[in-house]
Amino acid sequence: MATGGVYRNGSSKAPNLRTSSSFKSKLPASNVRRSIPGGATDSVSGRVRVAVRLRPRNAEEMAADADSADCVELQPELKRLKLRKNNWDSDTYEFDEVLTEYSSQKRVYEVVAKPVVESVLDGYNGTVMAYGQTGTGKTYTLGRLGDEDTSARGIMVRSMEDILSNISSETDSVSVSYLQLYMETILDLLNPAYDNIPIVEDQRNGDVSLPGASVVEIRDQQKFTDLLRLGENHRIAANTKLNTESSRSHAILMVHVKRSVLGREDDFSTENENRSHSVGNFKPPILRKGKLVVVDLAGSERVHKSGSEGHMLEEAKSINLSLSALGKCINALAENSSHVPVRDSKLTRLLKDSFGGTSRTSLVVTVGPSPRHRAETASTILFGQRAMKVENMLKIKEEFDYKSLSKRLEIELDKLIADNERQQKVYENEVERIRLEAQKRITEAERNCAEVLEEEKVKCQMDYMESIKKLEEKWSVNQQKCAANGEVPLDSVNNEVIEMKTLLQNEICLRKAAEEENNKLKLQLLKFLKAELADGNIDAMNLVEILEQESHQKKKLEEDVRALRSQLSQLSTEANQSRRYLERGGNGNTVAVLDCLSPLNHLHSRDSSNGERASIVNLHEQVGLQKILSLLESEDANLRIHAIKVVANLAAEEANQEKIVEAGGLTSLLMLLRSYEDETISRIAAGAIANLAMNEANQELIMAQGGICLLAMTASDAEDPQTLRMVAGALANLCGNDKLQMRLRSEGGIKALLGMVRCRHPDVLSQVARGIANFAKCDSRASSQGSKLGRSLLIEDGALPWIVQNANNEASLIRRHVELAVCHLAQHEVNARDMISGGALWELVRISRDCSREDIKALARRTLTSSSTFVAEMRRLRIEV
Repeated sequence: MATGGVYRNGSSKAPNLRTSSSFKSKLPASNVRRSIPGGATDSVSGRVRVAVRLRPRNAEEMAADADSADCVELQPELKRLKLRKNNWDSDTYEFDEVLTEYSSQKRVYEVVAKPVVESVLDGYNGTVMAYGQTGTGKTYTLGRLGDEDTSARGIMVRSMEDILSNISSETDSVSVSYLQLYMETILDLLNPAYDNIPIVEDQRNGDVSLPGASVVEIRDQQKFTDLLRLGENHRIAANTKLNTESSRSHAILMVHVKRSVLGREDDFSTENENRSHSVGNFKPPILRKGKLVVVDLAGSERVHKSGSEGHMLEEAKSINLSLSALGKCINALAENSSHVPVRDSKLTRLLKDSFGGTSRTSLVVTVGPSPRHRAETASTILFGQRAMKVENMLKIKEEFDYKSLSKRLEIELDKLIADNERQQKVYENEVERIRLEAQKRITEAERNCAEVLEEEKVKCQMDYMESIKKLEEKWSVNQQKCAANGEVPLDSVNNEVIEMKTLLQNEICLRKAAEEENNKLKLQLLKFLKAELADGNIDAMNLVEILEQESHQKKKLEEDVRALRSQLSQLSTEANQSRRYLERGGNGNTVAVLDCLSPLNHLHSRDSSNGERASIVNLHEQVGLQKILSLLESEDANLRIHAIKVVANLAAEEANQEKIVEAGGLTSLLMLLRSYEDETISRIAAGAIANLAMNEANQELIMAQGGICLLAMTASDAEDPQTLRMVAGALANLCGNDKLQMRLRSEGGIKALLGMVRCRHPDVLSQVARGIANFAKCDSRASSQGSKLGRSLLIEDGALPWIVQNANNEASLIRRHVELAVCHLAQHEVNARDMISGGALWELVRISRDCSREDIKALARRTLTSSSTFVAEMRRLRIEV
């Protein structure tokens, strides 16, 4: 191990940061690039996402910079950062996310790393990297273990928690390597004996690997934490003037995730599943290989500030050279240069896939607030700005797992063979049973037929003998009569003989008919039995066909279910994207409504607001304000609209507001709002009035000239969200004036403000929430001063249900204003009962626990503990603050 530094064995305790909301960004299922052999290849472009995180002041900075303001101002709602040049000038930069000094470790993870971890689980490569000046919190953000405080866990620990919770321990695997790049030498932090590890690049696809590094398989979170602790103990650090434990090497954590994705969702271990599917229906399992790289870069430093000397000076040179090489590569990629100097440093070779490659990359740049280090902070911010221009081509890595498929098919084949043998045995037993039953029924039928025939034969013989006997007796009587009379009745005898022969013939025919009928019955019985036997065999033989038909029907239903699930997933994704788009929407208090001006006004459209504002200033100086205001009464509609736009943009500047009012501009704007029904004129005029209403003196003039009633009428008639936003902004500014409270209510201003929530547009709702917060603040101030008694006017006008409903709104701007309104209303004891019955107490408790703003959280906690009514209700409900 090289000398000149000490091993890192711990880190200082960071401030307790609260959890805040975050957003997720996930690739759509269709926009992937697959590397399956023989398959189609699709790719999707993914820009490097950059977040900036501000470190709070430390004890040294609090003492040294006590009289100086921070050089950095954050605007998290607008995702902007302002870097002050001096007391009156600053530069503004936009990032994908702006994290304040109060942002919790959980929020940082969800914003920066969680989308990358989700992509790694889906088979992509992902990189999370921290860059910044030494001592700004890079190691705290990435490598904090959280032994003393679990909420302080860093990105490394939280990433492994998510990975282990989303994989199967039976089919998936996770392995890690932990390295450090020290003085252009790659060392193994898990096994210090492995030093000077070479970098190997695949000539076919350009992938970078480290075959000499140790790879440890991870099964549980505790083992991973122990490995991180072991690596941190081996990492080289030193004490400098800027940081007591300054990292002297770049730490690189590599996590390899292999996930098996089955070709079908059937569970092969289920005993009752339908076995009629053919083997050809199986799709081979897919093995997805994702790699997560977490890079904790050593901090950039200036030697005269860090005080490095001797071997530490050589370490600082090596760190700055590698960071400089990384910056050159990012500059080349951002400018689409034909040559990217990747081979200038081992760091850039290791990060070849992260910038301009196939990896999904998130970068967090860390800065400090001290004005003494403004140059280093500016360099860090510019590095992040350039990194945001780098585009990667994301590619999913998948391959068919034929070994797993073969094993599963063998198991399925054995089960099918066993099932076939069981079904064959059942079939043979059923055939034998049917054969025996048919034989028994045939024997019984033959016996019954023989008995019936014998009975008919005996009956016919008895009838025949009886008839012969009767004829003989009758013939004997006739003979006696003839002998007595001496006559021979020949005709009578002949007739009787003929009659008897006829009867005898009939009896013979009936007997033959009976015998034929019996024979027919016997034949029909035999045919019936044979047919029944044949049907039994057919039923037994068609058993498999029936099962196959049922299985095909089941398969068709499963396909329908999968199609419906796919449609539902697509609709959910579109809804989440729409919701995230609405959540990202924001607006300020100043209304700017300049679109473009016509050639009549000697102005042209510009690509930026600076150009437009410069044109308006030139127009103001050349034409004069009085002439511009006179155009408000022009009969030409287009000219009138352009004039209103000019006045509205001039009113956005505080220096012009007094001139506009003195020249009668406010009166003209109110007259336009009163007399014109054109939606465009109403929208722009309301925007201009909203800008003028930011001045307290103008607010009283607006009230005196009936502006509140005009704004209320416009709010009730308008349907356009932009018009409603302008009107709501004007009313919100008026709500911040203590003198206008009663007039706002009596002239319908409060009801108009509450009525505009019907629009449901987030920009309109944010202005409504701001107005309610301003009104509640003035109301609370008047109650505390004793100038007002009784319930709040907001509660009397029915605003409490809407306030409670939106106290936890997903849009941070709306939520913040509503949380302030709840706290201000709760400060007056007379409102406590209404707030308890309306459910506001629960929201107040939630604000005191989970609010991202420390000042609002403290205000909610102080309000809860100072109100006797709230304290009694919380004691009854067993709620602790």
